[in-house]
Amino acid sequence: MPREIHYNAADHISAASAEDPYLRPAFTLGNRVGRLLWNICWAIFYRLSPRPFHAWRAMLLRLFGARMGPNCHFYPSSRVWAPWNLTCEDQVTAGDGAEIYNPAPIRLGSHAILSQNAYLCGATHDFDDPAFPLLAYAMQIGPYAWICARACVAPGVQVGEGAVLGLASVATRDLEPWSVYGGSPATKVKERQRIH
Repeated sequence: MPREIHYNAADHISAASAEDPYLRPAFTLGNRVGRLLWNICWAIFYRLSPRPFHAWRAMLLRLFGARMGPNCHFYPSSRVWAPWNLTCEDQVTAGDGAEIYNPAPIRLGSHAILSQNAYLCGATHDFDDPAFPLLAYAMQIGPYAWICARACVAPGVQVGEGAVLGLASVATRDLEPWSVYGGSPATKVKERQRIH
């Protein structure tokens, strides 16, 4: 399935904003102000909150536009780049150091898990364009999927229901439902037993 670009900075940022395209902002002023306010909130109220205060951190994410189902467990050192682009169903977990870089919408299904230092990368740059614009892709992590510790999911990759991306693996292509992947780039290792 071809990946569809959800956001192309070249469509939103004027070329007149900087003579050198590498110095142009990738996002509007409003987006940058929103992220500044969120980062202040993250540093003071989210990051310093006690580990068991999952409901508190979910509430902070909701205040900045995230749609969070019940019983989500986001740990204090987890990072969300743009809460307003995050949708979580119930019982989603983001472990310590897990990072969701989401310039475009990212959806995590019921019981999806991002283990310690997992990284969801929602954007890249068009390296064939001299202006090097940022390109962001909508992504979905299916219900019961598990992104293991230090594993990375590349921009636009869709993770199927129940898929497992093994320790420190890198998913550069869509992951089939109820399958286990490992390596860099990740390849299918075996089928996973369905748990429901």
